[in-house]
Amino acid sequence: MASTRTFIGIDGCPAGWFCVILDDRDHWSFRLAPDEHGVGELATGADSVLIDIPIGLCDSGSDGRDCDREARRLLGRGRASSVFSAPARRTLAATGYADALIRNRQATGRGLSRQAWGIVPKIRAIDALLRDQRALCGVLRECHPELCFWALNGRHAMQFNKKQGQGQQERLAVLERYFPQCHALFEQASENCLRRQVAHDDIVDAMVCAVTAKLGHGGYQTVPARPPRDGQGLSMEIVYCELETGSGSK
Repeated sequence: MASTRTFIGIDGCPAGWFCVILDDRDHWSFRLAPDEHGVGELATGADSVLIDIPIGLCDSGSDGRDCDREARRLLGRGRASSVFSAPARRTLAATGYADALIRNRQATGRGLSRQAWGIVPKIRAIDALLRDQRALCGVLRECHPELCFWALNGRHAMQFNKKQGQGQQERLAVLERYFPQCHALFEQASENCLRRQVAHDDIVDAMVCAVTAKLGHGGYQTVPARPPRDGQGLSMEIVYCELETGSGSK
């Protein structure tokens, strides 16, 4: 009997990392990983893991990452702002926001948004995980939920903010086409996780990452099409899955 293949989508949350686990037998589950070590343990046994966090960072240069610019272009004006510029590698060593601004300007000539600074600890943690466990490179890859939704929705970006009720329902409607159990998972996760641990949009984002991991495995698209590598050998890419019209759920 063929072994079961496992696909995981991960989104950062206040309590660490919210992880949605799917397999090719239509089983699903979710788990809260408190840190990068928990992420690494899950990723070690998976076929593919897509995570919403920058992987692969520029050392210097004012242009930033090609993948960020290309993702913003594809999403268009309404959703482009959801893709912010990743920090330069040296910025990971910053001790505070003021220090981060100085380090990022020295490396790129640009400042750093507070939103980007807010996830620097998570970027640093996953960066350390991948550099320490090289076998995970190629298994644990970067995606962006809004680009995943854009691709699964026939290249149409979401219209509403993901933190609003309309935005939540809009995204669940897209997920339902490919993962009919999305409502059951959302309800169960919402009941089992405190809002101060996991926000509702964290659950939805992790689901679209997992669905993309499952549907696209073996045939992912990336921006850019030929991703460069950073100074540590990590690919600077954002992964998504674009299905043929009429593919439907699997």
